Amino acid sequence: MRALGTLLLLGASALLTGATAPEAGYSEADFAKIAKFDAHVHANVTDPQFLEVARRDGFEVLSINVDYPDFPPLALQASVAHEMRKADPAHFQFATTFSMQGFGTPGWTERTNRAIDDAVAHGARAVKVWKNIGMVAKDAQGKRVFLDDPRFDGVMAHLEARGIPLIAHQAEPKNCWLPLDQMTTENDRSYFREHPEYYMYMHPEEPSYEALMAARDRFVAKHPKLAFDGAHMGSLEWSTDELARFLDAHPNAVVDLAARLSNLQVQSNADIDKVRAFFVKYQDRILYGTDLTDSPPDPAARAQNPPATNDFPGEADRVWRNDWRYLATPLSQRVDAINADARGLNLPRAVIDKIYWKNAQRFFHLKG
Repeated sequence: MRALGTLLLLGASALLTGATAPEAGYSEADFAKIAKFDAHVHANVTDPQFLEVARRDGFEVLSINVDYPDFPPLALQASVAHEMRKADPAHFQFATTFSMQGFGTPGWTERTNRAIDDAVAHGARAVKVWKNIGMVAKDAQGKRVFLDDPRFDGVMAHLEARGIPLIAHQAEPKNCWLPLDQMTTENDRSYFREHPEYYMYMHPEEPSYEALMAARDRFVAKHPKLAFDGAHMGSLEWSTDELARFLDAHPNAVVDLAARLSNLQVQSNADIDKVRAFFVKYQDRILYGTDLTDSPPDPAARAQNPPATNDFPGEADRVWRNDWRYLATPLSQRVDAINADARGLNLPRAVIDKIYWKNAQRFFHLKG
């Protein structure tokens, strides 16, 4: 009776003050019941079991084709995407990309636009540009090509006119330009230690992190009507303050979380209220994504990141459930990538619904 009286008093107090009880969040038991969208996976093999796990876990996925040397050729990536989408169009979507071969030569823009139109006719929801633009690709004169190069303008105008979103992976995590002992996550530290050819701190002759971010920002500012998705938290994963400034400066841009939750967990371990407030404020601008990658085994692909796994469906289920625990619940979990436990953000249900489904539905023009 005493407990009941306390509850009645609390309720009366809330009515008198106009206060409302905080919205209850989701639990781990809600995971498979809620519609969800993973806006960043790479399905490079035809895998019916992956589709089965996605259906069971309540996920629709966007598989992104990438001009990446450790992935299968672009034509094979496209073929897999078409097969997977045909097998389950309710749970599998894909994004196309374009090759930088012949960039800047006569007819490149027209050929690229035709290839994009053909991919969209086959169901592509977006176009991806990768970090090779800025970090690898050169034109016919041997000059490094950056994303704000005006020779991209014809393709970007075509995307704007057709309402096709652009997903852009520019640069690497900022850790890539830091000494090993200053990196914030164990996964970045181990990866760049083992792959010095990709460790920009060891290559000061290459473009700096700041130069790549500046080129990306100039590009977004130059194309304000383009639906722009900054993959991997826009490579601003190291600071929610910096990411907030980017989102404020570019109101038509969104970002995905792919492969960067560990960077957020470092920040939320330091100040969980600040990170939670960031998600609440920018709840309309964030897409859930993982970077889960299902590729054929390739002994030559030494630097494949994320690495291939023998049980991709099982890996997908594990990652999806761990991410749900962090974003949707208050529960803690061990995170090897930061060598620590991380407490969940316990985001409100309305925020989770947007990050996991409604924002992607709007951005990629998905059916309800």
